[in-house]
Amino acid sequence: MKAPDFSYEKPNSLSDVLNLLSDDNLECQLLAGGQSLMPMMNFRMASPGTLVDLSGISELSVINVTDDAIEIGAMIRYYELQSHESIKKHCPLITKVLPYVAHAAIRNRGTIGGSIGLSDPAAELPAVLLCLDAKIEITSQNGVRLEPASSFFKSIYETACETDELITKIILPKAQTGQLFGFHEIARRHGDYAMAGVCIAQDADLTRRVAFFGVSSSAIRAFGVEKILSGVSELSENIILDAQNSLDEIEFEGDMNAGPEAKKHIAKIVLARALKEMK
Repeated sequence: MKAPDFSYEKPNSLSDVLNLLSDDNLECQLLAGGQSLMPMMNFRMASPGTLVDLSGISELSVINVTDDAIEIGAMIRYYELQSHESIKKHCPLITKVLPYVAHAAIRNRGTIGGSIGLSDPAAELPAVLLCLDAKIEITSQNGVRLEPASSFFKSIYETACETDELITKIILPKAQTGQLFGFHEIARRHGDYAMAGVCIAQDADLTRRVAFFGVSSSAIRAFGVEKILSGVSELSENIILDAQNSLDEIEFEGDMNAGPEAKKHIAKIVLARALKEMK
C-alpha cells in the first residue's frame, strides 16, 4: 500500500518545529529516521496531516560530554552512536546493544530519538534507558522539562511526550568505576525484533537494575528480580533460579512471534545468560 496524502514541512530551526507542533489543525507527525514511521504510513497505521522532517535541525545531532553525563541529541543515528569514542568509553551498555538493533541499513538511518519516541515494546533502546536511569529532555513552546525514563514509556507506541512536545536530548549517566553491564536477547534471526531481551546494570555496591523488552506492552523494569539480585556478591544457580521465578511480577503479552507463556520462558533464559556473561 501507499501512504495517504499529507503535507510536508522541513523546518530549519527548533523554534519553527515547535511552532508547527503547537498548531493542532496541522496534525503533525515528526519524521526522524523514518525506519518505522514510513512503513507504518504505507500500511495506513499512521496518517499524519503534516509530516515534519527534523533532518535540518543541526542542534539535535550533537553529542555533548559533561562531568557526569553524556547528552545525546535526538537525531543522532545508531551508526554514529556505534562509532563515537565517548559512547564507547562512557556508555558501554549502548555499545554492547547496538549491533543487535535491526540491520546495518536500518542503523544508518534510524535515530535514538525516533526509537525512544516510538516506544516499541520490542525495541532495545527503551530498556537501555530504563536500566541506566536515563532522563529524556522534552521541549515545547512552554519550555524544557526532564522526564525520567522510568515514567516516560507508558505503553505500546505511547510515551509521556505530548503532541506539542519534542524529544530534544537523551541524558545518560557516565559509567562509573566498578560498574558492569549485561545484555542478552533471543530473536528468530539476527536483526529481527527480539522475542525477549534483557539489559542489566550492576553498580559497584552490587545494586542491580534489570529491564526487559519484547515481553510486555512496553520496556519494563523487573523490581522483584532486582530485589533478589542486589547485594549478592556470588550469583549462584539458586539465586539465578529465584530471580527467574520472580518474573511472575511481569504481565507477559504475546505477539506474532510467541505467546505469553513462551515469552516468560524465553525471558528466564535471557536473564540467566546475561547474568552469567557478566561474571
